[in-house]
Amino acid sequence: MDIRPVAGPFPFSAATSMSGTRIGIAMSGGVDSTVSASLLRDRGYRVEGFFMLLPVAGLERQVRRVRHLADRVGIPLHLVDLRQRFTSRVIAYFVDAYRRGLTPNPCIRCNLEIKFGALFDAMRQQGMDKMATGHYARILRHGNGAGLHRGLDPGKDQSYFLCRLPAELLQHLVLPLGEWQKRQVYQEAGRLGLSGFEGQESQDVCFLSDDLATFLHRQGVEDRQGDIATGDGRILGRHRGIWHYTVGQRRGLGLPDTTPWYVTALDGAGNRVIIGKNQELFSATVMVRDLHWLAPSVLPWQGLVQLRSRHRAAPARLERAGDGHWLIRFRDRQRAITPGQFAALYQGDRLVAGAIITGPGDATTDPFTPRK
Repeated sequence: MDIRPVAGPFPFSAATSMSGTRIGIAMSGGVDSTVSASLLRDRGYRVEGFFMLLPVAGLERQVRRVRHLADRVGIPLHLVDLRQRFTSRVIAYFVDAYRRGLTPNPCIRCNLEIKFGALFDAMRQQGMDKMATGHYARILRHGNGAGLHRGLDPGKDQSYFLCRLPAELLQHLVLPLGEWQKRQVYQEAGRLGLSGFEGQESQDVCFLSDDLATFLHRQGVEDRQGDIATGDGRILGRHRGIWHYTVGQRRGLGLPDTTPWYVTALDGAGNRVIIGKNQELFSATVMVRDLHWLAPSVLPWQGLVQLRSRHRAAPARLERAGDGHWLIRFRDRQRAITPGQFAALYQGDRLVAGAIITGPGDATTDPFTPRK
């Protein structure tokens, strides 16, 4: 891990140095992390910026921008070279998931392995007491511990993407924007004289400078044709590679009918795209594995479960299913259960656990089983 300090032009004020608490802020060049850094500085913390060097397009331009913003806020900046680790831990996971017919979530993987993993380690090596980011989520005290809660702006809440964080990390985490609305953040940036953030919202997959197909081809993923079949085995067409499809997809199938066809499952082992009608996309049960608790677990558990970043969390209960699996049983059927995505479990607005979705509860195979 290569860490290079970039000195800020302004020394810390006497009031700042009196607090003693050193906070490393993960800076991206966007409005959220920049305003967070300013808020922490104004509250008297000793703030230092940390920028991750990742294998993304326009990296030099990003570095110049973050340096400029750190100078404007008046904090030192460190560049942390995580390109190799990001490639091996995030991009490799992303590519392998598509090869196997899964739909990955690289942001959740990156948060665990990179941002709140390697970057946090780099901050600790530089003497930081705590870590801060611009995520819209809240850290609240629970007895002697800390809990992760939804941000108060329902349109920007990002707690779902933090569902795999280690519970012990929460006591070292500061999220200044948890109670802010996005419009307030832009207003604060204007008050600070900071501009140029329009159109700077984070994209879903930061390392995709091209479309998904072009990127995967460059990573050595080849198109491999196979059957498009119904759940009962009727072959209705051919596909050009299962990674071109995802559960719930309607367009691109080329199968006209009186009612639309949808992708209901991807059979990675058999190289088949399984299709069905809209009603076949719904299931009241979801199978998950690798259940990770961010709060003390109490079983049997009941609460709200969110199946993807834009899914509305729905009432459900959690049951043991054996062999390292768990069954989530919803009160109402949910649409497009997608293997490879993550289920986030909430007690009210507190995020208490996260798990990897392997399929609907009636699925007979686990796509995560290693191939022989």
